[in-house]
Amino acid sequence: MMQTALDFLRRNNEVAFATCADNLPHIRVFQIMKQEGTTLYFATLATKAVYRELQANGHVEILAMAGRISVRCVGQVNFEVNEEVKQWIYDNNPVLPRLYTSYDKLAYFALPIATMDYYDLRPTPPILRHFDLVAGTEGSGFVGERFSKK
Repeated sequence: MMQTALDFLRRNNEVAFATCADNLPHIRVFQIMKQEGTTLYFATLATKAVYRELQANGHVEILAMAGRISVRCVGQVNFEVNEEVKQWIYDNNPVLPRLYTSYDKLAYFALPIATMDYYDLRPTPPILRHFDLVAGTEGSGFVGERFSKK
């Protein structure tokens, strides 16, 4: 089921991206630029507020949704992205070369997924799964705010 959630992110790579600055939430739309296993890569400008927010507090949540399926991921970003990945992102995202003259004009960051929730509200009962990638556990069902562990 975790692979189903990761595949959903590959197909639905425009996500709501939430940060927190000065104890206030900030949300915007971002595009997942690359996915390697359970690590997601993004790009922005170092002059943008989101970059400053991430440097001050790297804890983020993202949400991808299509129809009645959604995937929510939580983690802490890092800025340790190698040059080959940066170049790949720039070369494989057609909008970037239209906006920027070189891959090194952008600031890149990675989001290793710590926890991920998969919701499919189409069937009855709905499919609800929680994946804690740090602990290596999976939970299902939904009781209030808690998943039962398998």
